[in-house]
Amino acid sequence: MKRSHVVVVDDEAGIALLCERLLTSNGFTVSTYTDPRAALEALSAGPCDLLLVDIRMPELSGFDVIQQVRDFQPEMAILAMTGFGTVETAVQALRRGVDGLLLKPFQKKDLLESVHLALSDRQKKQDVARMQALRPLFSVIENLLSETNPENLLTLILDTVSNQLRCADVAFYRVVGKENKVALLAGRGKFPQPGPIDADGNLVLRACALEQPLWGVAGRTSDLLLERELQSLNLGSAMAVPTLSMNMGSVLFAARDPAESSLREADLEMFQILARQATIAMENANLYGELRAYVQRVEESQRALVQSEKLAAAGRLTASIAHEINNPLQSVRNCLHLAVHEDLSPESRKNYINLTVQEVERLMMTVERMLDFYRPSVEFKPVNILDLLEHVLNLLGKQLRDRNIVVTTAWPAKLPSVQAISNQIEQVFINLVLNAFDAMPDGGELWINISQKRKTIQIVFQDSGKGVPDDMRESIFEPFVSSKSGTGLGLAVSYDIVTAHGGRLDLLPPKPGHGAAFQVILPIKEIMDA
Repeated sequence: MKRSHVVVVDDEAGIALLCERLLTSNGFTVSTYTDPRAALEALSAGPCDLLLVDIRMPELSGFDVIQQVRDFQPEMAILAMTGFGTVETAVQALRRGVDGLLLKPFQKKDLLESVHLALSDRQKKQDVARMQALRPLFSVIENLLSETNPENLLTLILDTVSNQLRCADVAFYRVVGKENKVALLAGRGKFPQPGPIDADGNLVLRACALEQPLWGVAGRTSDLLLERELQSLNLGSAMAVPTLSMNMGSVLFAARDPAESSLREADLEMFQILARQATIAMENANLYGELRAYVQRVEESQRALVQSEKLAAAGRLTASIAHEINNPLQSVRNCLHLAVHEDLSPESRKNYINLTVQEVERLMMTVERMLDFYRPSVEFKPVNILDLLEHVLNLLGKQLRDRNIVVTTAWPAKLPSVQAISNQIEQVFINLVLNAFDAMPDGGELWINISQKRKTIQIVFQDSGKGVPDDMRESIFEPFVSSKSGTGLGLAVSYDIVTAHGGRLDLLPPKPGHGAAFQVILPIKEIMDA
């Protein structure tokens, strides 16, 4: 346990020695002075816990000593001694902020009780002051930790230190461990320059090298390097606190001008808390930035993956696309051929022209649906699942018929719309139908069942193929996993798309005599009025 340091000032050497002997024997560190000026010089150079001073001294009164001590050690406990215990003396002592009054002559018990009481009162005052100072830090720290933009955070850190410590001179540095140097992140006013970490360097570089806070007041510090630096920067007081977290080291600096009140020990405690929280907040902001960049890269890769799977599906849809376009073109050609006959009645010619218009509109709709499929889109709109699935089956119908795959559907006449990206859900349906197509090389049957359960729409694709091998069921939705030839991306892309829509894509338990069964579950979300 740290021993309290007591400074005794009394022009009577006998009293000073008596106090020293009694206090030392009871666990205190004691320094005695009979010259009050020598005592002031010593007190200005280093901290002290308690000043025990005689009020009446010839060269400098005890009250004058107390007044000067308060300027550079305002938190020191003060106990005054006097042989003239008048009411006037007691009142004046209270006005000077004295923590206790000890009357001469005194007994050992009186001295020890007065010293312990003065130190106890000082500790209580410090605790109250500390709580008052720390209470505003809770909201300040919350603001620091909630800011995830590094540039905005640097401004917030400087603002916070300036406001909390009333300092115009503030700087925040980062420790570059690989280069063993300190780099400036942001600063205002006057502050030490960054550079290589050096125990003989400026305040910031030394604090980092020594791995401990440094604090000093111009004209009152025994640190000659610090004293020269304060004078060169024209600063009255300054402090620097190094902090090392898991992924970042930093140094926070603050200073006041000579005309301002000096930074105190209580300020240092608050400053250390701010330094730790600033470092943690900056580390979090950097990690958040890295995570944001990583997520952006993943999203870009995901978009590229989806687009590549679309292109892969495009090759397999070529025959169906040609069929969908060729049929209306053939109808248009036949209708126009018949419409130009001279012996044709006006009513028949008009009928052929109307049929031509209908086939052209059908052709335009087919092309537009295909463009919608290939055109990247990220806009959620109300989508009719029945229309979308019917379009997919029409598109793939020729391929399915050519392989003798019979499609059996069961769904209600009407379903509520879902909020979705149409071309992405269409891609999921295409992937699942093609997956069933690949599973039945010799033909078979594909059952598609749609139902509404509570606030979801459930679509089940069941084929009559061989099914998914047991050793692949757990990993079937992972990229490049496939029980057939191909990219192995179709199910992985479909899974990500359905998940992004707030739904689920599941591989259902196998049934005897049936192949694979995949279930798509999409949520029905209410469409709010704008």
